[in-house]
Amino acid sequence: MIDPGENQRLTEVGRGTAMGELLRRYWHPIGAATEFDHQSVKAVRLLGEDLVLYKDREGTYGLLERHCPHRRADLSYGFVDDCGLRCSYHGWAFDEAGRCISQPFEDRAKTNTRFRDSIKVAAYPVQEMAGLLFAYLGPLPAPSCPEWEQFTYEEGFRQIVFSDVPCNWLQCQENSIDPVHFEWLHSNWSRSLRGEVGSYAPTHIKIDFEEFDFGIAYHRMVEHEDETSANWQTLRLCILPNLFLPQSHFEWRVPVDDTTTLSVVWHYQRVPLEQEPYRQERIPHWYAPITDPVTGRWVTSHTINQDTVAWVGQGTNSDREHEHLGRSDLGVMMLRRQLLADLEAVAEGRDPKGVIRDPAAARRVTLPFNRQQLLAARSFTGEEWRQRFLSPTRNNPDDYFDLIAGQPPQVRAAFEEAMGL
Repeated sequence: MIDPGENQRLTEVGRGTAMGELLRRYWHPIGAATEFDHQSVKAVRLLGEDLVLYKDREGTYGLLERHCPHRRADLSYGFVDDCGLRCSYHGWAFDEAGRCISQPFEDRAKTNTRFRDSIKVAAYPVQEMAGLLFAYLGPLPAPSCPEWEQFTYEEGFRQIVFSDVPCNWLQCQENSIDPVHFEWLHSNWSRSLRGEVGSYAPTHIKIDFEEFDFGIAYHRMVEHEDETSANWQTLRLCILPNLFLPQSHFEWRVPVDDTTTLSVVWHYQRVPLEQEPYRQERIPHWYAPITDPVTGRWVTSHTINQDTVAWVGQGTNSDREHEHLGRSDLGVMMLRRQLLADLEAVAEGRDPKGVIRDPAAARRVTLPFNRQQLLAARSFTGEEWRQRFLSPTRNNPDDYFDLIAGQPPQVRAAFEEAMGL
């Protein structure tokens, strides 16, 4: 357990807070490129800041503070020009660097632009990568946004899934370094939800953790397995500060503010051999519900939704000073120690762990691989694919269809076409 002051340091994300300044040293996904296929402006909230994300007519993305400095109108109701975003109230316009580039009445009434040149709004860099839009809210120069190797994979169907989660980001990320929860939250609870009685899933007999350049990895083993088993060889990665890689998909826990998290899942599935060559022009996005529209209760039937129930069940901000951690929580303790060390690094003017400054080093970044990731990236025949991913008798919490349950019809149709179903 930790004291209240330390818990506050670890969970507050606003500008000027210790964790807020640490989180601002990294890039965070805040949207999908396909969100701008039919709109040009979107209100967003990130790290406690109200912002507006836009794409102008020339295809440039910008991220600005949400309120116009003229009369504080809401820029999320503005509109784009060839360059920049224009306020709908009096027409003031701003480019992606936050410079005021137009004040229609003032420009006509004055003989110089000194007033306009003195106006600027907070602006943050945006980078498109693998269908995601990443933002950086920290001090300049910005580090490089890492291009994870999985982003470069071809011959696969990719999709982006968002969910709004009403709790602090850290209790979501601590789940990323908790091996034993697979046994209970997913395997045993899923059995109970299906009405199965009389037996539990195999219990964990060994867990292990190791540090790597970008975070902490873990192995897990259950009864009747050894170190040659696929389960033990599946290395799951907790990537600092808020990313989880269980297999071939990424899960970000993006801090919206102190009590809200944006869950972002980027998922890749290799198509069967018979479907190759396959090229996906656009990566679709969709928003997954986390509550049942009829009962209002949390959705519990699928793996990621079960994780969500565990996160929100701890409250909007977990009461860590009343925890009783055991040996199964070694990974959680390691994560907290690393975050506290990174808080000190930032306070001393140094980069935290995992920040990349060299643009060349940020291209096609290779993470520690494991058997399951290699299998997910290789080709199967259609029959092999169906046996591996579609068998109704499988009892695997990382089952592909479990991850994408709730897809809108158009995304499911595109997926089925890609897979030859």
